[in-house]
Amino acid sequence: MSKFIIGTNRNQLPLFATSIDDAIAQDNEIRLIDLFVDSLKLSDFGFNFEFVENGRPAYHPSDLLKLFIYGYLNRMRSSRTLEKECSRNIELIWLMKGLVPDHNTISNFRKDNPKAIARVFRATVKMAAHFELIGGTLVAGDSTKLRAQNSKKNNFNPAKIERHIAYIDARLQEYNAALAKEDGDSENNKIITKKIQKHTNQKQKYIEYQNTIDTTGVTQISTSDPDSRQIMTRNNISEVAYTVQTVVDAQHNIPIDFKVTNENDSKAMGGMLRRSKTILGHNNFTAIYDKGYHTGSEFKYANMLGIDVLVAIPGVAAHAPDLAFDVEHFKYNKDNDSYTCPANEILTTNGNWYNKTNGKSITKMKHYKTAGCLSCVFFSQCTKNKKGRLIERSQYADLIYENKIRMENNYEIYRKRQAIVEHPYGVIKRQWGFYYIMTKKTIKHASADVGLIFTAYNLRRIFNLIDQNLLKQYLKMLTLFVLAIRSFFKAFYAYTISYPKLNIYSKKYLTGA
Repeated sequence: MSKFIIGTNRNQLPLFATSIDDAIAQDNEIRLIDLFVDSLKLSDFGFNFEFVENGRPAYHPSDLLKLFIYGYLNRMRSSRTLEKECSRNIELIWLMKGLVPDHNTISNFRKDNPKAIARVFRATVKMAAHFELIGGTLVAGDSTKLRAQNSKKNNFNPAKIERHIAYIDARLQEYNAALAKEDGDSENNKIITKKIQKHTNQKQKYIEYQNTIDTTGVTQISTSDPDSRQIMTRNNISEVAYTVQTVVDAQHNIPIDFKVTNENDSKAMGGMLRRSKTILGHNNFTAIYDKGYHTGSEFKYANMLGIDVLVAIPGVAAHAPDLAFDVEHFKYNKDNDSYTCPANEILTTNGNWYNKTNGKSITKMKHYKTAGCLSCVFFSQCTKNKKGRLIERSQYADLIYENKIRMENNYEIYRKRQAIVEHPYGVIKRQWGFYYIMTKKTIKHASADVGLIFTAYNLRRIFNLIDQNLLKQYLKMLTLFVLAIRSFFKAFYAYTISYPKLNIYSKKYLTGA
């Protein structure tokens, strides 16, 4: 008798043949993935069902969607990895029914369906709402940076282009001076001429980059992934990346919305609130954001939507020589539109609005000042301006003040922000390792990748929170409904075969069912 456990003989035939379905446990979550995708009428989601009839048949979008959801849930995003797993992973062999799509087919499906994938994500939100996993009373918004497939070396802004051109001009000057000392037919002359040509071509490339920036208004050029931008990520560290805005419901940390951008947070809150209102179906919720979203125009948008926001208040941009004379200590008098300073002087306005530009945005400001400033004993403590203290009041000042009051009265609610919104980022970036964008070329392709990430995250939350048997019953019910509708249109199609105007609608439905 051997003292080791011995495996079975690979060449031995089993006594009882079993199907591949028997190899997959009934509680394996891959069965939930299969049911989830089957419960969706993908033609309504915008997936492409129009394929040429001659040539090799196409893969059904449902099969490729199942493949991607399984891959993302198991930390596999590469199309080549997924292709390989289709032929050796018994779970995928079961899920794909033995199909092994080419990696180009897999990659193109993700790249070509960003809007449809976003609707699949919406389906996960809808399913979470059905099981009352979304409270809809408190949400938190924030962004995370996902690194793009573009190195810093291949990202250019005007200052960087200018440095490259200056370097090339210096080298060209050196090479031309060296060339003047060489004989016309020497070997060294040919080497220098080649270097001059190489640097001249490089200079022309940078000039073209600068012309693109001047004519299109873009601030940066990324050569590998054109829509990506060099963005500050943390502690003055920058990466060429995309910004992913998300809104997360507080009840179970489930994202209800996402949007991929290449801009900072300052103008993002309003649009995300509008979409959240549509998704939740009401505006009776509170949204909490950090200080990066503290922008007057966004408060105006939130007020127009009727949504209460709690946005952290940033520190004072510029301090007075004595902190006791910072602008926060100037009391505004709404009745007569004036300010009272800490020295009890009254600062008044002429009522005119002045435009203040900050990047691309323009904010209207009123100016407040007093003639008593120049004779005030606290002058040197209050300001360094020789003409006296000037207070600016934004057109959004009332809304900013209302947010300040809400923050003071609801700070304990605001403190929940990180625990709510950072939870998905921790899972996605730290546990799953999805800290970069898998796709290249455009922001639409990046959106498809992010859409699959958040679809997988929401499904993981639902699978963990809902009893599997209950979830299976729900998904089977939806699947039967979809099949019933399809059967109806099959019968309708057969009935209307001789009525072209009616038949075209049933045919359109069936080709996407």
